[in-house]
Amino acid sequence: MSVQVPASARPAVATGAVAATKAGYYRWYVCALLFFASVVNYIDRQVIGILKPTLQQQFGWSELDYGDIVFSFQLAYAIGFLFAGRLMDRLGTRIGFSIAILIWSLAAMAHAAVMWIGPATAAILGMAGLAYTTSVAGFMTARFALGLGEAGNFPGAVKTVAEWFPRKERAFATGLFNAGTNIGALLTPLIVPVSTLAYGWEWAFIITGALGFIWLAFWWVLYRSPEEHPRVTKAELSYIRSDPPEPTTKMSWATILPHRQTWTFAAAKFMTDPIWWLYLFWIPDFLYRNHGLSLTTMGPPIVAIYLIGDVGSVGGGWLSSTLIKRGWSVNASRKTAMLVCALAVTPIVFAARTTDLWVAVGLIGLAAAAHQGWSANVYTLTSDMFPKQAIGSVVGFGGTAGAIGGMLIAKVTAYVLEFTGSYLPVFIIAASAYLMALLVVHLLSPRLEPAVIK
Repeated sequence: MSVQVPASARPAVATGAVAATKAGYYRWYVCALLFFASVVNYIDRQVIGILKPTLQQQFGWSELDYGDIVFSFQLAYAIGFLFAGRLMDRLGTRIGFSIAILIWSLAAMAHAAVMWIGPATAAILGMAGLAYTTSVAGFMTARFALGLGEAGNFPGAVKTVAEWFPRKERAFATGLFNAGTNIGALLTPLIVPVSTLAYGWEWAFIITGALGFIWLAFWWVLYRSPEEHPRVTKAELSYIRSDPPEPTTKMSWATILPHRQTWTFAAAKFMTDPIWWLYLFWIPDFLYRNHGLSLTTMGPPIVAIYLIGDVGSVGGGWLSSTLIKRGWSVNASRKTAMLVCALAVTPIVFAARTTDLWVAVGLIGLAAAAHQGWSANVYTLTSDMFPKQAIGSVVGFGGTAGAIGGMLIAKVTAYVLEFTGSYLPVFIIAASAYLMALLVVHLLSPRLEPAVIK
């Protein structure tokens, strides 16, 4: 037996569907929960980037040591993504998301205990012929656990959007929750210096890690599926379910991996996710190295970068959604928005050469905004091309591809800085990655047609 996904990816409203303005709005409360999950997610992962100069001076790390710590996170993130998508598909987003944030919050707080967990890890790595200091081994352990837990955020969020929003609103909703990553990234340089200077770097990890438990309490109280939620009206549920019906069969790896649509998403993630990791884990060091900023002075520039990035996150999703509402095809709308974003990244190459701090901040902020707009549309490709039952798994597979790319950029950046001290080569990579990725997306899926699932 084979199941055909509806042939047209153009959003359609079923006969008698209620207009969005009259349908209700609880789905936007759900989007707000996803937004704050992304805020917490990015605060926890970025703390080490803000503290890199401080920790590097205290523990005497080389660039290669720091690269290995980042690599450990990316390795776990790649592994975690493979299982996180399946977890969301099998357990549902309410339970799956809860498990993910519990793991990553505990791991975030565990960074404060690296001097206790480090010796055991160093001994294990030593038996494998890998020599690391206690501090490096301890941070690698904590980062690995953090990566496993944080891998659940985006598969869970994208699947939740697919369950709570009709197709024509998904890119915008994705852009909104994805904007939380920028808010998290801009809050981190405000929280971490204050915590570090007042209590020590250990408390920066403890305080930020504890935020996840607050979010978890709200999630558990406020979230249910649309059909089960007492605050969802019949009109809003009708609007949410206004797209043509989709198959309800379970999706296995053997079902989704043969499709070029799966590899379209994975290729886009593999080629462009590493650039975001570059911003997240190395921009504080860039500001320290190229412009002499310290822990107490780098806050405003980083805040500015991610405020600009927020505009791109919402704007990229808004652009493609608006084009669809004006009658453009999904294919033309998504790829036009992605092209605009890809072109907007290219000026970042000049950031490595300018001596003006705020010119560099503006160029990096523009690139960050373009990435976020790109990302909002790339995530939405999964719901354009796959039924809801497969989205968690497809996003998980693509996230693994992106994390593998992140592993590579961690090594490349570490070696480039160790031996040249210049950010120009890695910014050249960033400037060209998105245009190349869009070409690959178009070659693999020239019309973004839905997958035919057998």
